[in-house]
Amino acid sequence: MSDGAALLKGSRAWLVLFVVCLVLSGATAFPLVHELRWSEDLLRSLSAPEHLPAPMDRTERVRRGLDTADADYPFLLHGTDWLAFAHLVIAVAFLGPYRDPVRNVRVVEFGMIACAGIVPLALICGPIRGIPFWWTVVDMAFGVLGVIPPYLVRQKTKRLAALTPNAVPVPAA
Repeated sequence: MSDGAALLKGSRAWLVLFVVCLVLSGATAFPLVHELRWSEDLLRSLSAPEHLPAPMDRTERVRRGLDTADADYPFLLHGTDWLAFAHLVIAVAFLGPYRDPVRNVRVVEFGMIACAGIVPLALICGPIRGIPFWWTVVDMAFGVLGVIPPYLVRQKTKRLAALTPNAVPVPAA
């Protein structure tokens, strides 16, 4: 396998991982009420209330809030439907870099910028919304860890562009 083909294959693998993570994080925003009930049941079965009382209390509080919103104000949860949709739409944008990473490197850079934006958003909105700091750290981890795949794709894409300055785009398999 040539260097260019190896770089292209590596870029596509990281893009697939990134897209799968976007789709999963988006898809999990649809059934929030049920997911939180399942999570609470799982935590109870693992004896979390005895070992991790603060996270368990927070989980119960959030579940009660979602139950109330679902029962009395279900339209509030429509916002998470749009959040999920946005994740899915953003995932579709990465089909361009999958097909031709060199011509679509700006989409990859957009993904990196979006990941970087998670950190200030979590630090600003977390305290405003009364989110515990430990959960704000979890939120920020999505940006810090999420930037790794597009960063690696960008590095590989830059190397691929240097190898083939006048290359014809390679269609995806």
